[in-house]
Amino acid sequence: MEGKENQNGRKQLMIKHNAESMKQKDVLRQESQEPLSKIDKDLTSNSRDNSDKGKGKGIKKWKLEDFDIGRPLGRGKFGNVYLAREKSSKFIVALKVLFKSQLENYGVEHQLRREVEIQAHLRHPNILRLYGYFYDDTRVYLILEFAPRGELYKELKKEGKFDERRAAVYISQLSNALKYCHSVKVIHRDIKPENLLLAANGDLKIADFGWSVHAPSSRRATLCGTLDYLPPEMIENKTYDEKVDLWSLGVLCYEFLVGKPPFESDKVQDTYRRIARVDYTFPLHVSEGARDLITRLLKYNPADRLPIDGILQHPWITSNTVKKPIQKQS
Repeated sequence: MEGKENQNGRKQLMIKHNAESMKQKDVLRQESQEPLSKIDKDLTSNSRDNSDKGKGKGIKKWKLEDFDIGRPLGRGKFGNVYLAREKSSKFIVALKVLFKSQLENYGVEHQLRREVEIQAHLRHPNILRLYGYFYDDTRVYLILEFAPRGELYKELKKEGKFDERRAAVYISQLSNALKYCHSVKVIHRDIKPENLLLAANGDLKIADFGWSVHAPSSRRATLCGTLDYLPPEMIENKTYDEKVDLWSLGVLCYEFLVGKPPFESDKVQDTYRRIARVDYTFPLHVSEGARDLITRLLKYNPADRLPIDGILQHPWITSNTVKKPIQKQS
């Protein structure tokens, strides 16, 4: 299977995306002559499901005219994200605009529905809120919590690597969020810096649930996610469970401290090989405590990986998170 590089140079095991460019509000208002009923059907079904759960309570039907559209915040896999303000409440949100043509061309309509269903029901301080959604003939709009400090990936690339205290705070926050996800049978499957945002006070937020899955049966067999973060059981086409997220935590912790993933290679097959062999080394500056945590997470056998409670109680985490280093901006 071929790996693709995203805009940040990451090798992806996912469909190639050629996003259309957009020019603010005027472009957002363009209408299409070809409604894509398959996507509409999925989202309408999802809306009906939510209505049923609401036991008769009215659900707000959003439309583009309800928002003032601001500056672009970034590009996603299938569209763009804009700063927006809901007109009546003046509430600031991030509006994610997805092109139906792109979603349908690459056959990910059901993936979008799954993302909406999962993220809309998650409630955790380290998970970005999905407040609602709406759609027109050409696009789907997701109304998301606005994270003012933006992508964690950009901060990591700007600084090269994080100090151990900051890395430990992020791993602790992410572990708490994943503990909650796993408690409601949600496996994220694509933990990486690009999918993490920072709130105004510096808290980490999981922002993208595009590859997540609600798996009450606990075992899955789908290959997805980003190549550098894939665990051995996924690249070897074995069934897996929520312990894939534990592996990703180990990879993420390593990247925070070193500035690059542990199995990164120039060739895709070399990356596969290194992951399967759990072949990586630590630079000298990584402390013994951090090495111990990462080593306990990057285990070939999923059953041998340190569970989330073990991560939160690990001495490297507890010693670095006694006092929160990232305070709210004044």
